[in-house]
Amino acid sequence: MSELELPDSVLLAGGGSAGHVSPLLALADTLRVIRPDIAIAALGTATGLEARLVPERGYPLHTIPKVPLPRRPSGDLVAVPGKLRGAVQAAAAAIDETGAQVVVGFGGYVSTPAYLAARRAGIPIVIHEQNARAGLANRLGARMTPFVGTTFASTKLTHSQVVGMPLRPEISTLDRAAMREEALAHFGLDPQWPTLLVTGGSLGAKRLNDAFEARALDLSAGGVQVLHLTGAGKAFEVGDTGTGAPYVVRPYADRMELAYSVADLVVARAGANTVCELTAVGLPAIYVPLPIGNGEQELNAADVVAAGGGLLVPDASVNPEWVAETVIPLLRDGDRLRAMARGAASVGQAGGDRLLAGLVAQAYATRSMKR
Repeated sequence: MSELELPDSVLLAGGGSAGHVSPLLALADTLRVIRPDIAIAALGTATGLEARLVPERGYPLHTIPKVPLPRRPSGDLVAVPGKLRGAVQAAAAAIDETGAQVVVGFGGYVSTPAYLAARRAGIPIVIHEQNARAGLANRLGARMTPFVGTTFASTKLTHSQVVGMPLRPEISTLDRAAMREEALAHFGLDPQWPTLLVTGGSLGAKRLNDAFEARALDLSAGGVQVLHLTGAGKAFEVGDTGTGAPYVVRPYADRMELAYSVADLVVARAGANTVCELTAVGLPAIYVPLPIGNGEQELNAADVVAAGGGLLVPDASVNPEWVAETVIPLLRDGDRLRAMARGAASVGQAGGDRLLAGLVAQAYATRSMKR
């Protein structure tokens, strides 16, 4: 990678949830490894997860107004042009302030203004699409650039090539067995019990939270240890588990590599980042796709489910009875879990961060000198 010629300055646009922020930070870290003196800044909103995670990672964050684009014609469309104009102006100001020579977008609310501002300024654009089914922002952006990377081969986007998901090195190089003792101590868990990780992602999942909260004491009494990441503001109290297995509730885990190191099975949504991280570390999972949106989460999990590394369960099927009848027996079936782990690992991949960095170098090589 040392032969890549990277720009002096790059602006990375993405935010809202960990699905956009995690690959953004993974690329940022990789660019800095390749070229330590590169100037990296992020473009996001003041209210998304990026407002905390980007500065914590050591990168400056420039904020713009949040401009949701309606998926279908509605009265909300009337307000879009005015709001979008202000967001594009703010994105243009961030490009000028940072001296960005390449803009990289990860989709979502932030990216459309960034793409429009970059095109207006003659700045090369790179796009990364995390999901199997592309969102509106990246479908629009892909018309403005030939440098489009996707996570999944099934994604249909103009000019796209598969690069995989940029993963943080803490995930892509994780040795779960070596990290397990530290991880158990970090969360206050006990090595004698099988461990279930429940997570609805950075925003949480009410369906998962409600189903598992209702069975918390039953899980504990049945010898199933749980690390439940509820999402910010959605944590709940668990009653006295007595001599049973611990049931630990946290709103969020900043170090997901530790959460993965304690888990024997994961119940999660099927966001692209979640699917790619779990397959990269070889964790068996029950995927519960978000029942709204454009159906991309079910597609995200298709390959790992086909490989035997995960189960796909409709959101409507998740209830306290399902937890007792399906999840607990699976956790006690060591042979099946080991087979699922092998299936998950068979489709896992690392290196997306380096391939996306290569697209940044390619885009920079075509840079316009008009500025």
